[in-house]
Amino acid sequence: MTGHVRRRGGSSWEIKFELGADPLTGKRRIRYVAFKGTKRAAELELARLVAQNAAGEGVDPSKSTVAEFIERWERDWATANVGPKTLERYRQLLRLYVRPRIGAVRIQKLRAVHLNEVYSTLLRSGGQDGAALSARSVGHVHRVLHRALGHAATWGVVSQNVASLVAPPPVPDEEIKILTEDQIGAILRHLEGRTLRPIVSFLLGTGARRGEALAIRWGDVNFQKNVVRIERSLEQTKGSLRVKSPKTKNGRRSVTVSPWLAAELRSHRARQDERRLALGMGRAPDDSPVFAGWNGEFRSPSRLSHDFAAAMDALNIDCTLHGLRHTHVSQLIAAGLDVLTISRRIGHASPAITLNVYSHMFSNTDTRAADIMEATFAKIRGTE
Repeated sequence: MTGHVRRRGGSSWEIKFELGADPLTGKRRIRYVAFKGTKRAAELELARLVAQNAAGEGVDPSKSTVAEFIERWERDWATANVGPKTLERYRQLLRLYVRPRIGAVRIQKLRAVHLNEVYSTLLRSGGQDGAALSARSVGHVHRVLHRALGHAATWGVVSQNVASLVAPPPVPDEEIKILTEDQIGAILRHLEGRTLRPIVSFLLGTGARRGEALAIRWGDVNFQKNVVRIERSLEQTKGSLRVKSPKTKNGRRSVTVSPWLAAELRSHRARQDERRLALGMGRAPDDSPVFAGWNGEFRSPSRLSHDFAAAMDALNIDCTLHGLRHTHVSQLIAAGLDVLTISRRIGHASPAITLNVYSHMFSNTDTRAADIMEATFAKIRGTE
């Protein structure tokens, strides 16, 4: 870094030095600092400031507001580094909850107290029509702010990430809702002959996520081995659908399906081919979605959730599509299947995640553990 000292009058000096290229735009950055004292003292201050910035401790004197920085962060970093769905969510959170409250604050004057005030206000009246915003949603706001302000600190725009000084509100534990066997039977009977039936059966029988199921193509189904490959997911953003890779390598997996579910899929394909032939489309090719819409294209994830919710309302059953995944896992746990196999089957990044989400269900097997040890001690006593 280079710089120089220029007299402004009397004992006043202007210290000028380079900060280096702007990380966001690549443009040259110059810093000006007013100083009073002797020329020698001003030169020493220049040397100190240059050394401070070279060590990464300096702060960009930009007068940007929080809103202005966020706009640049969205455009120059988030757009290139996160997926469309995540970007859409970031923009929504920042637009609805951050910009209206602290957007006008100079980013270098932003303090932890500002964020605490924002979170408190959102919890009281940040929702629709002035209703309280959930702690979970406020937590999402905190996480996107933490990420953006973390970059502001890394890039020298601010001296520290003030979001790291603030804790988001605690989120109450929510009970995972799972279906009983009677409810599963009622749902399948209610959906008989409807286009919802095949995918609901698949989600119940595999524990797949909604987007994963909607992205499966007929070429991924092996009826000889009763195995379905899950290698991609369908993501919906405003006005578009896109197929993307799983978040982790564990998301790519092969899932063995039961003979009952395999028969469901065969019947579904026969009905789908019959419909396609009636429309003059020919039989479904291998790259056609298994759970396609009437036109053979990918089915909308949000529309699927809406249709399922309507069916559950008609049955007076409290369950979401994701609840089918929980129900699948609960059945496996109740049957005594080990956590590693369950984790691999449902595509978790590690068994630790499975244990964290479903630990309360595994605790129900403690009585079985006591029974196992009782049988062991009985054998020992018999040999004494």
